[in-house]
Amino acid sequence: MFTDPLKNLRAFGIKENDIVVDLGAGTGYYSVVAGKLAPKGKVYAVELQKDFLATIKNKVKEAHLTNVECLSGNVEKIGGTKIGDGVADVVIASNILFQVEDKIQFIEEIKRILRQKGRVLLIDWSESPIIATKNMIQKNKAREMFEKEGFILQREIDAGTHHYGMILIKS
Repeated sequence: MFTDPLKNLRAFGIKENDIVVDLGAGTGYYSVVAGKLAPKGKVYAVELQKDFLATIKNKVKEAHLTNVECLSGNVEKIGGTKIGDGVADVVIASNILFQVEDKIQFIEEIKRILRQKGRVLLIDWSESPIIATKNMIQKNKAREMFEKEGFILQREIDAGTHHYGMILIKS
């Protein structure tokens, strides 16, 4: 693995009672770790692919977590996550920005579900032996897109080999 979810979430600073949303949760690497870091909170693992949702459910069961809920949702559509307005304390967007076609709608959905002053952990590819370079969003461009939608950069984090990471706050 090129990036370490535990290391990244510790740098992000998830609190034990946070409401966390993992967008494009994939196979649940971040969702399961977030569930352990926020035992008195709630984690919503939002994923469109049903096979991945089944994998996450199995990992959650194996980890004996009761605070992780799997949701089938479209992260590129306003309301597509099925999460209410201003519900989330924090949002995890790891290795998904390069994949979404409508990046502005994706950012707007993050903005909608986050409470005021809520935070986003954005991690994406800076270079990759796996991902085509034309699909990658450079760090400065990602920051610019979020700032145009009303987010403020709190700080950057070391997100591992071939990745950049940043924490942004909903202003």
